Amino acid sequence: MIWLLLLAVLAITLAPFLRERLRKPMTAQARQTAPGALAQLPGGCTHYRWTGPHRGPVAVCVHGLTTPSFVWNGIAKGLGAMGYRVLTYDLYGRGYSDRPSGPQDRAFFLSQLEKLLEDQEAGDDITLIGYSMGGAIATAFAAAHPERLREMILLAPAGFGRSPDRVTQIIRHVPLIGDWLMHAIYPSLHLRGTEAERNLPSSVPGIVDLQQQELQYRGFIPAVLASLRGILNEDFTAELRGLHQKGVPALAIWGQDDAVIPQTAAGRLAERARSVRQEEVPGAGHGLPYTHTEDVLEIIAANHRRGLL
Repeated sequence: MIWLLLLAVLAITLAPFLRERLRKPMTAQARQTAPGALAQLPGGCTHYRWTGPHRGPVAVCVHGLTTPSFVWNGIAKGLGAMGYRVLTYDLYGRGYSDRPSGPQDRAFFLSQLEKLLEDQEAGDDITLIGYSMGGAIATAFAAAHPERLREMILLAPAGFGRSPDRVTQIIRHVPLIGDWLMHAIYPSLHLRGTEAERNLPSSVPGIVDLQQQELQYRGFIPAVLASLRGILNEDFTAELRGLHQKGVPALAIWGQDDAVIPQTAAGRLAERARSVRQEEVPGAGHGLPYTHTEDVLEIIAANHRRGLL
């Protein structure tokens, strides 16, 4: 009887990791449906896409923790109509990009962005837009390369206040147990969270199915875990505060009903990074780039008219 019990415990322990191994790899065949193009960077293959006119100011959009670059489709189209050449790309571990192992800290994401901009000859007069975790990446890039930016725009940015959620803290800080919890419970949490938005308006058709599709591919869950333990375990308030002295205008746009980013984040920025202009979209949650696309574009346009540039 004891052996049966031990086998049952072993099966329960190994099942989440086995499911990960059985997921589909991201291969050349899987990338046949990818819009845009692929860049072979030192860190791996990166999927990217240009939207808008062939000439014009460059806007680079950095997506968040779990939703790849398709999250920008509506925003990119609107920015293109404003005259921007818009570059979107999939972070490593998401979308059609490679899934390298290892830590996903600021150096990891900065290297991918720096190498992609070099590969695409994007220049040194960039409008950098970061959403959620992409806000932390954008802030890290701006702090490292302020001379390359025309401005920075953050949508529901992470990196300015941490969630007090107990399970998340265990996943972040407790090896092995945190790994098991992530692989065991995250898929259902991701499905539940995305399904809750199925009836919301969206500028990205089928976005819920696209978000859930990420779970089919090997490396997505480890990438989310590595980011939670890496760049999302850092605080970028000091870096954002220092951008004013470096001459980088910054705008932060929040969803009024965002249940993902801590409620204290906007107040923290107002207190510690007062030069950052802040706007709020009424009725918007964390998905504001695709649920309230026109509101976001109007705020960007209005702030330009008011002299953000």
